[in-house]
Amino acid sequence: MHLDVLDLRQFYYRTRLGRTAQKAIRDRMLGLWPEAKGQTVVGFGFAVPLLRPYLADARRVIGLMPAEQGVMPWPAGMDNVSVLCRESLWPLETGRADKIVCLHGLETSEHPSALLDEAARVLGPGGKALFIVPNRGGLWARRDATPFGFGRPYSLGQLEAQLKRHDFVPERHAAALFAPPSDKRFWLRSADMVERMGSQLSSYRAGGVILLEASKRVPAPLGPGLAERVRRPLRVLEGTPQPAAATGRSKA
Repeated sequence: MHLDVLDLRQFYYRTRLGRTAQKAIRDRMLGLWPEAKGQTVVGFGFAVPLLRPYLADARRVIGLMPAEQGVMPWPAGMDNVSVLCRESLWPLETGRADKIVCLHGLETSEHPSALLDEAARVLGPGGKALFIVPNRGGLWARRDATPFGFGRPYSLGQLEAQLKRHDFVPERHAAALFAPPSDKRFWLRSADMVERMGSQLSSYRAGGVILLEASKRVPAPLGPGLAERVRRPLRVLEGTPQPAAATGRSKA
């Protein structure tokens, strides 16, 4: 089930560990997507802590928050762009989004297939989606004192397989949260160094979260005539004896 929006806000904006996690994940996201000039960026779940860098240049930024979680106004001090919605019914036109960021949305969803279908509907041709989920092999998924300890953690292979079943094409992946989920001063102060080292040593195995970028599979347009060359229907019979043609009148 989805976490409560008040608990998520408390973690990401009121605790040092949450602010450290927010920065680590956002830095990795910006390594994949450094800008979104003129684009429509949609966040689902509790993705708003990651979206602030796009507010200045994006055509539009929308923070969708599932009804089971609750909604909060965002961003602070600016016009609100966060919207309460059903996880399988987003208030957006088909093909509207150029970028989708899903954080604390997929792993806590009770209807992940419906959620992925809706994300595929909203993502436009040529657009990209970034799914951020707890790594089942990482330390963060084993501690329920953080939001990453709730829901279903994934391995990279599991996440890729699930996305492929819903017309997504996995393209690039990364990882974040290599430091342990500890609020001790040593780990908080060394978090940036650990993140840099971790990203060089492992692409995803040791990180607390997996970031997987995917595009939407778009069917190839059909031209005039048949879409595929028709195979010879009786090819399986080749090589079998053929009846001889009659050469004369049969006897009575």
